[in-house]
Amino acid sequence: MSKTAVVILNYNGEKLLQQFLPSVVQHTQHARIIVADNGSTDNSIEIIKVQFPSVEIIALDKNYGFCGGYNKALAQINSDYYVLLNSDVEVTANWLEPMTHLLDQHSTIAAVQPKILTWHQKDQFEYAGAGGGFIDSWGYPFCRGRMFDFTEKDTGQYNDTREVFWASGACLLIRSDVYHDLGGLDETFFAHMEEIDLCWKIHRMSRQVFYCGASTVYHVGAGTLPRNNPKKTYYNFRNGLSLIYKHMPDAQRWYKIPVRILLDMVAGLKFILEGNPKDGKAVFRAIKDFLGAKSHTKAERTALRVRFAPNMSQVYDGMVILDYYLLGKKNIPAEKLPPNNPR
Repeated sequence: MSKTAVVILNYNGEKLLQQFLPSVVQHTQHARIIVADNGSTDNSIEIIKVQFPSVEIIALDKNYGFCGGYNKALAQINSDYYVLLNSDVEVTANWLEPMTHLLDQHSTIAAVQPKILTWHQKDQFEYAGAGGGFIDSWGYPFCRGRMFDFTEKDTGQYNDTREVFWASGACLLIRSDVYHDLGGLDETFFAHMEEIDLCWKIHRMSRQVFYCGASTVYHVGAGTLPRNNPKKTYYNFRNGLSLIYKHMPDAQRWYKIPVRILLDMVAGLKFILEGNPKDGKAVFRAIKDFLGAKSHTKAERTALRVRFAPNMSQVYDGMVILDYYLLGKKNIPAEKLPPNNPR
């Protein structure tokens, strides 16, 4: 049994596999490389068999989405550590070792992400994960190196190793026992923000999530779903509401959910006024579907509460939409972020 399994979820991504799988094969030593195919109808499986014979294949019978696909694939893999790696990621030499070393040396750390730069402009941080993810007290996620649509140039400012709130699902190293103990990714999310939900559960079980600046990967981003796609807008807004409903303490949830819904409605109107009516409609549909599914989400919240108390220890005590849109801040100063707590 290999200690680490690098698992790439694929759906009709034959071109991405041909472009990015060579770097994974070249730079990944002492780990299994597995492509979990989500019921592709293109030539993905045939290409892997012919061009990448060392890569293992798990063939799922249909597209279960990001969450369901990974849950079903990882249930079949016996390794101590999993790496969830997007198919549009180029890895670099020695990308995996610094992250696995953190898990080897610190039993409290449950998950790690590398520095994530954009493949299109390799000195620029990428939207999904950048220099490590955080969330504010109103449930808005952000990253060091990325605030909303603004991304920073990489000048070595995030070459550190530190605790963060969430690690990007584009390249996520996680202990397999933690993944399965928490039930994997929440399949009701289908896709988007599911890794933030998983990381919040990790904090609630008194474990840690880390960023490792000694490891670097390059992510195309939106390789399967463009960032301005209404589907992505829908999932981000719906799942964002579900996220804070599940995890915020009761003393905050009762007033923050209505405020978030109001702010999301403003965002929907903004989309419409800016000439993006499909995105605007997606926001209002997301709110409607969240409210329609509250009984199910409440049951999940109750089940979590039985096991773990709410944990806001790594939550940024502020509102990033005020910082960004009203105050013009493009990043949160390090001293204002939650404390780094190496163990």
